[in-house]
Amino acid sequence: MEWLNYHHLLYFWMVAREGSIARAGEQLRLAQPTISGQIRLLEDQLGEKLFQRSGRNLVLTDVGRLVFEYADQIFALGREMLDTLRDRPTGRPMRFQVGVTDEVSKIIACRFLQPALAIPSPVHIVCREGSLDRLVADLATHDVDLVLADAPIGPTLKVKAYNHVLGESPITICGAPKLAASYRARFPRSLDGAPFILPTETKTLRRSLDHWFDRQGFRPRIVGEFDDSALLKTFGQTGAGLFAVPTAVEAEVVRQYGVTALGRLDDVKERYYAISVERRLKHPAVVAVSEAAHGVLAPSRKK
Repeated sequence: MEWLNYHHLLYFWMVAREGSIARAGEQLRLAQPTISGQIRLLEDQLGEKLFQRSGRNLVLTDVGRLVFEYADQIFALGREMLDTLRDRPTGRPMRFQVGVTDEVSKIIACRFLQPALAIPSPVHIVCREGSLDRLVADLATHDVDLVLADAPIGPTLKVKAYNHVLGESPITICGAPKLAASYRARFPRSLDGAPFILPTETKTLRRSLDHWFDRQGFRPRIVGEFDDSALLKTFGQTGAGLFAVPTAVEAEVVRQYGVTALGRLDDVKERYYAISVERRLKHPAVVAVSEAAHGVLAPSRKK
C-alpha cells in the first residue's frame, strides 16, 4: 500500500496558504531549503508539479490547487479530531470568503454581509479587501466566493465571472457644520466654486461626480484627493472642504464624524455589485446576500 507523507503535505499546504516559502518557514520555524526539499519530495511522489513561477512569486498549478483543497480538508479534519478529544465544540461552520473592493463603504459592506449570518447553517465569514483586479483574480482561483464592488467586471479582465446588481444609492454632500452652512443657500448651485475633497481619479465615485459637475457647468475648487475613504472623511471633518458619501450611510457619517448633510444629488448614483463565477448563485451564503439586497441601501435614520 502506498502511503502519503503528511509532513511533506503539511509543508506544501503551509506554503500554498501563506503564499511564499519564506512566510511558511516563519510559521513552521524551518529553513527555506528544508521546506523546498520536502515539497520536491512530495512532487516526486505524486509525479506532478504543484507550484510554478510567475515572476518572483510561486503560484499553484491546476494539480496544486486540487492537492491544496484535499490538504485543507485533511488538516481541518485533524483539528476537528483534536477538538473532539478535548471536549471542545466541533461543529464546522460553512466558510464564506468575500472580497470587498477598497471603494465600497465598510458600513454598506457590513449590511450586505449580515444576512449570510442568518441562514440556518453556521457561517464563518472571511473578508478580504483589495482592488477589483486582484479580488477577481482570487475569485477565478476560488480563493473567494464573492466580490462586492462598486463597478461591474469589465471586458479587460479575462476572467469568466458574472455581475449581479445589488442596488444603488444616491449621493449626499456633507461638510463640517460651519462650512456646510455657508453653502446651504441655493444648493446645489452653491457648489460651483466650493472647496471639495474628492476621491482620486481612479475611483468610480470620482468619475460620477466629475460627470455631474460637467453637466451642471460647475467648477469645484479641489483642495484634496484621497484613495482611502475613511481618511477623506476625517479630512473633511476638519472643515477643509465638502465631500460626498452614499446617502445610505449619511446618518452614520453625520453621527461618527460630527459633520452636516448639506444636500442630496439624487441623479448621481453609487451602484453596488456582487461578482461571482456562478451565473445562477448556489452558495447558500451568497444567495442570502443577493436575496436580502433589496432594502439594504435604504437611508438609515437618526433615532
